[in-house]
Amino acid sequence: MRAGNGIVSCAILAACVLLTLPTVHVDAADDYPNRPVTIVVPFPPGASNDTLARYEADVLGRALHGSFVVENRTGASGEIGISFAAKANPDGYTLLHAPSAIAILPYVMKSVAYDLDRDFTPVTLVGLTKFCLVVAPNLPVNSAADLIALAKSKPGELTYASAGIATPHQIFAEQFKIMTGTDMRHIPYKGAVPGLTDVASGNVSLEFADLTPALPLIQAGKLKLIAMLSPERDPDYPDVPALAETVPGYAGQSWQGFFARAGTPQRIVDALNAALVADLKRPETAKRFDAFGIVAQWDTPDQFRAFIAAETDKWRKVIKAANIEPQ
Repeated sequence: MRAGNGIVSCAILAACVLLTLPTVHVDAADDYPNRPVTIVVPFPPGASNDTLARYEADVLGRALHGSFVVENRTGASGEIGISFAAKANPDGYTLLHAPSAIAILPYVMKSVAYDLDRDFTPVTLVGLTKFCLVVAPNLPVNSAADLIALAKSKPGELTYASAGIATPHQIFAEQFKIMTGTDMRHIPYKGAVPGLTDVASGNVSLEFADLTPALPLIQAGKLKLIAMLSPERDPDYPDVPALAETVPGYAGQSWQGFFARAGTPQRIVDALNAALVADLKRPETAKRFDAFGIVAQWDTPDQFRAFIAAETDKWRKVIKAANIEPQ
């Protein structure tokens, strides 16, 4: 399901994708869609979440012979767009493309205006975002074992950057601390890139980061790549250990998925799933996703529901154990 590791901008990638996308035909559900369908994206244009949604809009339009249009509704770490989609009519004409934040926000925000189980019907998992562990070039470590030893010898002295409170970057770092018995201080930023910049300059010790924005700094020698957070070694980076090789059971990957409003007719959910899965299985799609750090994935609605339940339970426990206070 993966190939290639060239990094290109999301905008250029999206344009290339749409120019080369083949037509995939799926039997429509009765006359669905007979008017434009809105795909809500809870993050700004240009982000990987947005780029994938625009790609999927074209896939669905070709497969189901209709108009699928992305609408960005941003703010509150994604909660505004998710809550908007949660109040839509359950007719299949308002859909949601959301990352794993949809399952985490209820535990890190004081209140959210949606209930994932009550308000949404999962359609399919779409992809997993690659994360890695990078450290400052001046930090005297070259492996995860070195990092653990250093952190234990200097409790509370090492620092880690994140893209903000309760982002995957923080939660993955806290999971590491819990599983290794180490103590490091959290330095939150407004986004992953500013944090990476400070790690590269040596002002912060490390970051559990998305691979895509970290890779240019790694290639330039400004960050040391210590480990991948996938459960096993990434085939694209076979020489980079998985963190689980040093910390058994560790895994940190955020995901992206497709949702319909709860109560949407099953025939429509099944049609959406069939169209998306048919394309996600294509090797060409896997290559395009991989170009910006996403591993293409797919499943049935029931499998996606079970996956979400397991992920939610896992990260809820980490959030509680790390004493991350709702914001």
